[in-house]
Amino acid sequence: MSTAVLVEGPGEHRMVPHEPVRPSAGEALVRVHAVGICGSDREVYQGNRPEGYVRYPLTPGHEWSGTVEEVGTGVPATLVGRKVVGEGFRNCQVCDRCHAGETTLCTAGYEETGFTRPGAMAGTLTLPARLLHVLPDDADLTAAALLEPAACIAAAALKANARPGERVAVVGTGTLGMFAVQFLKAGSPAELLVVGTRPDRAALSREFGATDFRTRDQELPDDFDVVIETAGSASAARTAASLLRRGGRLVLTGIPAPGAEGLDPTDLVVRQLEVHTVFGAPPEAWAHTVRVFGAGLLNPSPLVTHELPLAAFPEAIELVGSGDPKVGKVLLKP
Repeated sequence: MSTAVLVEGPGEHRMVPHEPVRPSAGEALVRVHAVGICGSDREVYQGNRPEGYVRYPLTPGHEWSGTVEEVGTGVPATLVGRKVVGEGFRNCQVCDRCHAGETTLCTAGYEETGFTRPGAMAGTLTLPARLLHVLPDDADLTAAALLEPAACIAAAALKANARPGERVAVVGTGTLGMFAVQFLKAGSPAELLVVGTRPDRAALSREFGATDFRTRDQELPDDFDVVIETAGSASAARTAASLLRRGGRLVLTGIPAPGAEGLDPTDLVVRQLEVHTVFGAPPEAWAHTVRVFGAGLLNPSPLVTHELPLAAFPEAIELVGSGDPKVGKVLLKP
């Protein structure tokens, strides 16, 4: 019998026996290969996640990859044995936002795997088969466990709509920032600047396609066409906006703590800046991510620094919050 992580409440967890849940009609049972830890999982464990966005007791895990073991009625049997990743948002499929493809804005309310529904920090995960995205047969499932954060950045890249030959920039050098570099590089920009607080990320940024790297205390340009912000720090949005030319396009993905510096509305109007925001990834962004990954244009592997057994959940949570620059993406292997 396998085990699962169960967070009973803030700061309280235990390992419990895990019995696979047989798939009902329209569902699939996935054998979990790897599950990622991110800041939101740390929020769940510490009790910092906003009310309504977590439901205890809970098995966390919204970033995952695995292989389909069984399907319920109405699901093609050919799905069995395929490598997959899956969307987290459990949208209603019937409201106007869902019909428009904006499933992260579902008006029926927030439901998400690993936050309000059982997640992937277990031997298996049972979920609606419609949420699955099939990977190539030769896909690296360890790398694929990072496709959920990549899909969130794909949503940002699609909103940014960077055209070949434009000058583009990324603010932030964490996992999301490094994915943003790769997505923007795939669009053949004239320049690709990365701005961050960690000089040790310069080499990796260039490996992923950046043409320039600067820290925020260096002189920064103000004439870029597109900027994607991923840092989520108090001043990141203003730094990102300052990089843009008049009429430039900004996409914000970071979620700063209360009290962050807001964008100046006068500046937005006078410079006619186009501002978008992203929270989660709709199906279009997931499909885009899987295509780019399958084409070999997205390489998550260099971002993984730790692979631990599921029982090392407390250690993984501490690593994610340690602030150690040597800690990148932390994965648990059930």
